[in-house]
Amino acid sequence: MSPARSTGGRGTPATVAAAEAEIEYTLHPYEPPPDAESYGAAAADALGVPHERVFKTLLAEVDGRLTVGVVPVSGTLDLKALAAAAGGKKAQMADPRDAERATGYVVGGISPLGQRRRLPTVVDESASGFATVYVSAGRRGLQIELAPADLVRLTGARLAAIARR
Repeated sequence: MSPARSTGGRGTPATVAAAEAEIEYTLHPYEPPPDAESYGAAAADALGVPHERVFKTLLAEVDGRLTVGVVPVSGTLDLKALAAAAGGKKAQMADPRDAERATGYVVGGISPLGQRRRLPTVVDESASGFATVYVSAGRRGLQIELAPADLVRLTGARLAAIARR
C-alpha cells in the first residue's frame, strides 16, 4: 500500500488528517447506490472487499456523552459493550443530526478520522486481525484503507469487543 493523496482541493477532513499524520493509506472511490440500506455494505460490495474488513462509524450517547463506535459492516454495534468499553453504564444510538453536527460529516459518510471535535472512540477488536481496514474517508463514495494501528492512533481509540456478529 502506498500513500495516496486526494485529488482536487485539500480533500475531506479525514484525508487531510491522514496526510498530515504521514501514514500510509489508499483512497478507494466508488459509486454509492442512492437507495442503499447499508452504506457500509454497499461500499464493501462496490469495492469487492469482505464485509469484515470494512468498518462503519456509528455514534452513540454513553451516559449522555457522544461516543464513536467503529464496527465491521458485517455486524452490529453492541451498545452495552460500547458503554462498558467507554467507562459508562448506558448507551443509546445518537440522533443523526447530533452525529452530523458533532462530526462535521453527513450520515453515510461519517469518518472516524478528522471529526470536527475529538470524541471518545472505540474500535472493535476484530480490526486488529487485518493488515489493513477500510473506513469512510468523509463522504459517501470514498473509503480510506489504512492499518488498524494507524486508525487507533489517529482517533485516540481503544480496542474492545463492541460488535455483535
